[in-house]
Amino acid sequence: MSEGDERGRIPEEVRALAEERERARAARDFARADGLREAIARLGYRVVDTPAGTVLEPAREARPARLRGRDVPSALDEPPGYAASVHWVVSGWPEDVVRALAAFRAHHPGRALQYVVADLTETDPASYGPGVEVLPLEPTAGWAAALNASLRRSRARIVVVADGSIEPAGDVLAPLEAALADPSVGVCGPFGVVTRDLHTFEESPGPEVDAIEGYLMAFRRETIRDVGLFDERFRFYRMADVECSFRVRDAGLRALVVPVPVRRHEHRLWAHTDPGERERLSKRNFYRFLERFRGRTDLLVSGR
Repeated sequence: MSEGDERGRIPEEVRALAEERERARAARDFARADGLREAIARLGYRVVDTPAGTVLEPAREARPARLRGRDVPSALDEPPGYAASVHWVVSGWPEDVVRALAAFRAHHPGRALQYVVADLTETDPASYGPGVEVLPLEPTAGWAAALNASLRRSRARIVVVADGSIEPAGDVLAPLEAALADPSVGVCGPFGVVTRDLHTFEESPGPEVDAIEGYLMAFRRETIRDVGLFDERFRFYRMADVECSFRVRDAGLRALVVPVPVRRHEHRLWAHTDPGERERLSKRNFYRFLERFRGRTDLLVSGR
């Protein structure tokens, strides 16, 4: 943590609260972190989370209001104005999305692309560069609710959900668009999974799979709109992609693995969540998936 231009002048009490807030964020206790941020504000200082780290500075103006996901207006019924929209959720490590954005811009020059970031941190929106719609959401919003807020802003024919751990190494959009030109394909991406019993899932090269993983997944806008976006009970990301894929499959559409040029980096949310908490949240999400799809082996590619 740095202290901006006020290095050495930040009161010890403020520094201690900021350090405690960092520990709360690392533990994913966003409610406590938000309360600590307010305590720091009452002492006349503000916390700024930047790609370079956390900065403390004297409060000069009120912080921007945070939005509730459900209050973000929808553009899903507006005529498309872009070829594709790319969506990220930032619950930490905004530098990963900054890296991904730079790669998308570099490998898709001249393309009419829309970029939307649902930001649960206090990252300066300017950090993401020009042409990015940043939604400053309440930090207590769950993963799926934050993603849905972003998706509702889509004004493109093709909608791409991306994780900050994925960095394009070439044109990733053309192969996805080509796959989705087939009306029988509802969701596609480079990483797919299959299952024989709805309990154990394995990676599969496809091409046809039971679900596409949310590291990078693409839909036609009307498809993701009509199947109902992501289930907002999934506050943690695990299995939300599988559940959404199965709803697309249940609508009579296929899930297809489409190889695209990408580099995979560390998945920060997985790597930095306590293993016990990670297991608890993953199991809870798995049971949410089963609530809807228990016994639906008719949807599996292995059953054909």
